Amino acid sequence: MSLNSLFKKELQLQEKIDALQKEINQLEKKVDYNNQDLSSKKLTKNELKQFKAPEWCIPIKANVMTFEWDLLAETTQFDVVLADPPWQLATNTPTRGVAIAYQQLPDVCIEELPIPKLQKNGFLFMWVINNKYAKAFEIMEKWGYTYVDDITWVKQTVNRRMAKGHGYYLQHAKETCLVGKKGQDPPNCKHSIASDVIYSERRGQSQKPEELYQLIEDLVPNGRYLEIFGRKNNLRDYWVTIGNEL
Repeated sequence: MSLNSLFKKELQLQEKIDALQKEINQLEKKVDYNNQDLSSKKLTKNELKQFKAPEWCIPIKANVMTFEWDLLAETTQFDVVLADPPWQLATNTPTRGVAIAYQQLPDVCIEELPIPKLQKNGFLFMWVINNKYAKAFEIMEKWGYTYVDDITWVKQTVNRRMAKGHGYYLQHAKETCLVGKKGQDPPNCKHSIASDVIYSERRGQSQKPEELYQLIEDLVPNGRYLEIFGRKNNLRDYWVTIGNEL
């Protein structure tokens, strides 16, 4: 390939990068992560009194898109990374009136998270929505993980009935968490420790079942656990939790 051809290709790639950066800047400006109006999300005084973070948890309130991941990776490597990305929905109104309480991110932003730096050996647990399965597998592979399993959370009401939610074609009563593995098993890793189906009550908006955290801790006892895009209602002892909604 000639020098002129390489130069032309470089210019084309730079144009694509500039276009993507422009799109990201526009999205960040629209979302306004650092100065978003939280008035509608403020807890009442009673809720603030009732809320108490676990004694041994490590909550870090931060914008995951600008967080100093390199510094964290230099400090420690994690045995398990759990992520609940705010996937961008397929259409403007796919929830049919169900409010979304968090900002959504385009795939390119999720894909660029430096997850590979945080683990040399270990597991990635990633929640995925129905229309993002293919993209989630693609991202997992790009980050260096091999898909090894998945977990289905069947949502229940307080009366232990199936909690059906809105969907575009079908009523959704479950969520799926993909499990990827990178490198060797982390220290103390156990095998065949639990079912891949969780039956648990649906609680707050985007609140995930406690059974998943217990499953992870049984899989890798005394491990180093990290949750990304975490929320107050999922803070847990001996976990590092990072998110802008803490």
